[in-house]
Amino acid sequence: MTTAQRNYQGRMQRVLDYVDTHLDDELDLATLSQVAAFSKFHFHRQFSATFGLSVHRYVQLARLKRASQALACGGTPSVTSIAMDAGYDAPDAFARAFRQRLAQSPSAFRKSPDWSSWLSAFGPLDNARDKAMQIIFEKNDVTILNMPDIPVAILAHRGDRAKFRESTDRFRAWCKAAGLSPETGRSSFMVFRSEREPAAPEDYSVDLCVGTDRSIGTEDAPMKAGTIPGGRCAVLRYPGNSTNLEPAALYLYREWLPQSGEEARDFPIYARRQLAPVANVRAYEVVVDLFLPLK
Repeated sequence: MTTAQRNYQGRMQRVLDYVDTHLDDELDLATLSQVAAFSKFHFHRQFSATFGLSVHRYVQLARLKRASQALACGGTPSVTSIAMDAGYDAPDAFARAFRQRLAQSPSAFRKSPDWSSWLSAFGPLDNARDKAMQIIFEKNDVTILNMPDIPVAILAHRGDRAKFRESTDRFRAWCKAAGLSPETGRSSFMVFRSEREPAAPEDYSVDLCVGTDRSIGTEDAPMKAGTIPGGRCAVLRYPGNSTNLEPAALYLYREWLPQSGEEARDFPIYARRQLAPVANVRAYEVVVDLFLPLK
């Protein structure tokens, strides 16, 4: 990356950091373009081109995420108060936006949060940050763990990545119906059996898995039972809920593995996503670990 590119991304990153720490302030186009030191006449297009969503949408989602966490805390603030803090003039407008995004009313979410829908709802925020972050991994970021055998239910996706969303939707729907959603404490896994972008798109191959020891029958199709085999693994934690773990995988294969003296075991690299509680509140963030099986 050139110096000019690093400078440009740094200015955009500054905007995201400013939004996160000034959610109670006026976050209009003029203010944020000044933070980035870009022309206000072009900034909205620059932001959308960089992050894949508009400035207004990013701010709205960031405030809605904070509101959802305030609801989940189970404290005393009323829904009206939380709605005002989120920038809505009336509770009904807040309720409509909340229900549209999270498929639950604010009161229902406060009583029993659906964290699976919550993860999906705020994915665009994670994706935006992922595009802005140029992550540099170091040797000390990798730990070696002895993993146990993990019984899982598997949905195998085989074919073009363009249809991968259909597989993930089926996988999430089955997990939710089976009581294996993230909020139950179950981890989900992705076993990468091909390159992220193979030469032939139809060769793309990934197993979507959820940890469970329950019996998987024919009525559960296309799910099937399986096991992620235990053993020694090099583990690299990814900072954020990224959908692109390629930079982390490249670091493990290109830099860490040749320097470590270790050899890869005959099982594909895989990722584990799980919900980790945020300290002192009833809210969660996603933790993503990448596992390279070792001999």
